[in-house]
Amino acid sequence: MSQVEPPVYTTMYKEHPEEKMLACQYMGPKTMVVNSVPKPMITAPKDAIVKITHCTICGSDLHMYAGDLDSAMKKGDIMGHEAIGFVDDVGPEVKNVEKGDREYSLCDRTNPSKEMEGMWGHRLSGIFGYTQLTGGYPGNQAEYCRVPNADLILVKAPKEGVSPEQLLANADVTTTAWHGNELAEVGKGHVVGVWGCGPIGLTIATLALFRGAKKVYAVDPDPKRLEIAESFGCIGVNVREHPDVSDYILRQEPHGLDKGIEASGFRSAQSWIQTTMRAIGAEGDQSDTVSHVIKATRKGGNIALIGDFFFTTNQFPIGALMEKAITLRGGQLYAEKYQPYLLDITVKGEYDPSFVFTHKGEPYAFSLFALPFLYKFEDLLWGDTDFRPLDDFENIPEMYKLQFEHGMPGGLKAIMATPFGRSLGK
Repeated sequence: MSQVEPPVYTTMYKEHPEEKMLACQYMGPKTMVVNSVPKPMITAPKDAIVKITHCTICGSDLHMYAGDLDSAMKKGDIMGHEAIGFVDDVGPEVKNVEKGDREYSLCDRTNPSKEMEGMWGHRLSGIFGYTQLTGGYPGNQAEYCRVPNADLILVKAPKEGVSPEQLLANADVTTTAWHGNELAEVGKGHVVGVWGCGPIGLTIATLALFRGAKKVYAVDPDPKRLEIAESFGCIGVNVREHPDVSDYILRQEPHGLDKGIEASGFRSAQSWIQTTMRAIGAEGDQSDTVSHVIKATRKGGNIALIGDFFFTTNQFPIGALMEKAITLRGGQLYAEKYQPYLLDITVKGEYDPSFVFTHKGEPYAFSLFALPFLYKFEDLLWGDTDFRPLDDFENIPEMYKLQFEHGMPGGLKAIMATPFGRSLGK
C-alpha cells in the first residue's frame, strides 16, 4: 500500500478476507480482463464503500488500453473512474453520506507519485483507476469501490428526475466538457472550433451552443461522429476531406475562431512526420491538432487543451502562439466546482448529457416497482423500455476493443450494468 496523509492514509484498500467481487483489470496493452478479486473494506475513517450499479469507459482509459502508458501501470490495476451506485458502508467519520444513498464519484485529491513530481514539478490529484502516476487508486469498473474522503468525493444524486445515463454522463464527461468551455471562455456570439468528436468533444460542442456560441465547427475524421455533431447544429469538418483543416476553417472564417478547443489528445497524430516521431519515440505527444487550433484561432483568441497530453512534443508553433497574443489554458477538470450547476440543469431538463451513450445491448428495463423514477409511466404501460444503452459489466473487455477501434454501435460509448445494477430490474 502507498501511504499518504490523512484522511486518505493509503491509496489501496483493505481486502475483505472472504468476500469477492468482479473487477476489470489491466493485464497489459489491449488486454483487459474481468476477474474475481477481494472486495474492498473500510480502510480509513472517512471512507465509503460504494456498490456500483453502472460504469462506463472514458476516452482517457483508452490511452492505457493502447499501451501508451504501460510503464505507469501495474498488472492487475483495477480500471475506471466513471461510475454510479449506492453507498454500501461508511467509515465512522463520514458525515454527509449514508448507507443507501445514490451516489456518483469524482477523483481524489491525494497523490503520492514522486514520478509525476519529478516530471512536472508538482503532483496532480489522485484519480481512480488511472495509472500509478495519479496514485494507483483501484478504480470503479468493479462491483464495489472504496472511496476515500467520501464527504468530499461523492456526489449525492437525487432520487427523482434523473436517469442512470444522465448521472453517469455528469460524473466525468459533462464536467470535463464544461471545463473546456470555461478554459476557453466560450460565451454568447462566439465562433468556436472543437477538435475531436468523441463523447467529450461532442459534449463540449453542445455545451458551447448551450452557452450561446454563434457557430461551432466540429473537427473529426469519423463520419458517424460528424453526423451526430451536425444533428446538434454544429458544422462538421472531416479532416480526411480537409487535411489542412486550419486553412479550410480560415476560408470560412477569415478573422479566425474566437475560441479553439483541443479534445482529441496526444495520440491523434495526423501528419506522417508526427506519426513517425511518436512511433520511434522521438516524442510522446503529437502536436498536429494543437498546431491547427493555434493557426485557426484569431489574434487575441482563447484556446483550451482538454484532450490528455502527458509528455513532450516537437514542431510546436510557439511563435504563432506568442505573436498572435493567444491565451492557452489546459488541465484536468474542477469537478466539485461544476457539479451543482450541471446536475441542476440536467434535473430541470435544460440539458441532457445522455446522448453520449449510443450502444444498445440486450433489451433491458427496470421495473416500475424497483426504481419508479427512471421511467415515465406511459413508457412502461406501452412497453417502450428497449432504449437504454446498457450492456453487461462482464462484457467490458469487448467494449474496450469496440470503443478503441471506433466500432461502438452508434459511434460513442456504452453503459455497463453490474450484476447488482441488473438485479434492480428483477
